Amino acid sequence: MKINKILVVLGEPQSVFSEILFKYFNSKEFSKNKKKIILIGSKNLLQKQMKKLKFNFNLSTINHLNDACINKLNILNVHYINKKTFSQISSSSDKYISKCFEIGLELIKKNKKIALINGPISKKHFLKKKYLGLTEYISKKTKSKNQVMLIYNDKLSVSPITTHLPLKLVAKNITKKKIINNISQIKKFYNNFLYKKPKIAILGLNPHCETVDSFSEEKKIIIPAINYLKKIKINVDGPFSADTFFLKKNINKYDVVIGMYHDQVLTPIKTLFNFNAINITLGLPFLRISPDHGPNNKMIGKNRSDPSSIFCAMRFIKKI
Repeated sequence: MKINKILVVLGEPQSVFSEILFKYFNSKEFSKNKKKIILIGSKNLLQKQMKKLKFNFNLSTINHLNDACINKLNILNVHYINKKTFSQISSSSDKYISKCFEIGLELIKKNKKIALINGPISKKHFLKKKYLGLTEYISKKTKSKNQVMLIYNDKLSVSPITTHLPLKLVAKNITKKKIINNISQIKKFYNNFLYKKPKIAILGLNPHCETVDSFSEEKKIIIPAINYLKKIKINVDGPFSADTFFLKKNINKYDVVIGMYHDQVLTPIKTLFNFNAINITLGLPFLRISPDHGPNNKMIGKNRSDPSSIFCAMRFIKKI
């Protein structure tokens, strides 16, 4: 797939995302980027935040994608009233964020050669417990099923079988079918986008892959899934105990690590690579990427945020 345009939905207006974008636009990498980048959000607010953070760029308002130019900050303006340049996150931005996503997703329907990058949102205020996360929100809006969260890094990627699910519900939501579906999606992604056959490690659910309970998820669900995946020629190993797996001698052997729940694999990947990773949603009819950081309201307006993840996102799109 050849991507010719990148839509950037600005997401939660009270976040560090604008600062991170400014740092990318201020870099040599942006000047070498041959994709047309179109921001979707409030031009007025972005200009105020730019001034506050002491950046100086020209925002070029466009009405159609065809008006966009390479190496310009093209913006589809979305009306938003906010008195303060930076303030606390609240539900007052919900309609604005929803409108930004609505515009972006509608444009992608008509052009599959567009990649979508979105800024972070507040799960508490924007999703209001209706969705587990933005992965599920976008999947619902695009009527997509069997979505998979992949936290991608060139050296090692991870994927949780369950996403932002309370721990008490994790075991009930792990099935042989879901493990097989998720890993099949990941293999397809690596084959189609990266032209690579991934080597995949699968973690167990229980400490040391053992349990004193009468039901063992490893024996009843995870191992049967692994055996099936091997039969259909997917390169998988496991189950591995999560407490020792992320040692260097182990992770050097694999491209992807599959965990049973969010923090089982997100904690070590962020420890290893900090913000040098991106969140990719597999199973959508287009490429969707989210920088791997949240709104980070405590750092807002301070100009001290690490922009690594947006650089990772742009490099990945360039690579494919």
